Amino acid sequence: MAFDHEEAPVLEALAEYHAAKEVGFTPPGHKQARGADPRAVAVLGEAVFAGDVLASGGLDSRLSGGRVLERAEALMADAVHAEHTFFSTCGSSLSVKAAMLAVTRPHRRLLVGRDAHKSVIAGLILSGVCPVWVDPQWDADRHLAHPPSPAAYERAFAEHPEADGALVTSPTPYGSAADLRAIAGICHRRGKPLIVDEAWGAHLPFHERLPTWAMDARADVCVTSVHKMGSGLEQGSVFHVQGDRIDPAELASRADLLGTTSPSVLLYAGMDAWRRQMVQHGHHLLGQALDLADRVQEEIESIDGIHVNDAADFRGPGLADDFDPLPTVIDIRELGTSGYRAGDWMREHHHVDLHLFDHRRISAQFTHADDGETADRLLTALHDLVRQADSLRDAPGVDVPAPDRLRMEQAVLPRDAYFDEHTDVPAEEAAGRIAAEMITPYPPGIPVVLPGEQLTEPVLRYLVTGVRAGMNLPDAADPGLTTVRVVAEQ
Repeated sequence: MAFDHEEAPVLEALAEYHAAKEVGFTPPGHKQARGADPRAVAVLGEAVFAGDVLASGGLDSRLSGGRVLERAEALMADAVHAEHTFFSTCGSSLSVKAAMLAVTRPHRRLLVGRDAHKSVIAGLILSGVCPVWVDPQWDADRHLAHPPSPAAYERAFAEHPEADGALVTSPTPYGSAADLRAIAGICHRRGKPLIVDEAWGAHLPFHERLPTWAMDARADVCVTSVHKMGSGLEQGSVFHVQGDRIDPAELASRADLLGTTSPSVLLYAGMDAWRRQMVQHGHHLLGQALDLADRVQEEIESIDGIHVNDAADFRGPGLADDFDPLPTVIDIRELGTSGYRAGDWMREHHHVDLHLFDHRRISAQFTHADDGETADRLLTALHDLVRQADSLRDAPGVDVPAPDRLRMEQAVLPRDAYFDEHTDVPAEEAAGRIAAEMITPYPPGIPVVLPGEQLTEPVLRYLVTGVRAGMNLPDAADPGLTTVRVVAEQ
């Protein structure tokens, strides 16, 4: 079937809706901004409300006779070499849960990289699936996790051949990528599907300098956030599917089970437009972005006291298989301050918002939207940060454990611990207890503590000192971590 990527079915249907002067006696109640608070319109603009129409019975007919969404999804699938694509307006946090439930079911096992995003853990809690944890590859010197190796998945399958499939996160928010081809081969030799949480990889299909795209690596299903590295609106996400190991109808059913019945046409339009932009101009735009990132990173590297983590730092035996250079990861350890304090200082003094920060790093995420002006803003802020470093040196330290002390035993299933009777105990008394909550530094959103893990003193000390240094723990019952929620003792 031939596809015309000049088409943008959602955008065209919106234009037709407005040209026809449709009058809706349906949601949304603002009715093309007529009922919206003028103060909201002044900030958001009339175009936001004009694009906010009902998907069925508005953008398309009551029975979706125009096949607007279906055609947009088919174009997206063709653009990224998938067999089927589904749009989601609830973010990849929902999409990855639906993918998990299409591969496995309650009380069954799934191999999961322990560097998974908190949305994966939420999927385990909701589903009752039993995780078989696959440890990441730890860079002990830089205190950083890279995706698990193919050998680690091979060992996990050997120990748990009954597992229904595997899930890997690639690329990570730091840009390191897994050997997806090898991991897919390990799964497929056993007749098992591979899920790739590729939330940070929407741009990967469109330039050869970027890591391998999950569909090209023969993954069975991948989940991508169009809003992260693409031009979509926040919460715009897609599933891509290929092969016969996952039933597309079943995946659609799982997404329907979890998703909203009121999808945002604005999000559909953003994903539809981004696909057309990438097919027609993506290689050029991403080439410019990569060249800009190269230039900026070279200049950052010339600034005393800071270092850009590049492929030489992140790739190699025991590290990542590949590397996306657009998330510009900057090690500021020599400045004697933390990434938390540096990030806050750059926002306050230069109005530069960073992608992520940890105890020793900050990261500036480049996309095809960046140009010389935004790059210069970042460079100016970094030069000033170094000049002001003496005033930032009193930042509290973070006691980061060695890799072998960071992992804790999964003593109880995540679902069972989360829903069990619980109590809050002082953090200094929590070692040895079973966690009843997730505790997740955010960003990047990878939990340090999962429900059902037996808490240890080194991990608790890491989190307590992290909070004092500026670490954000938004999902903890007590974000200040004076107390920790644990399973009540029987």
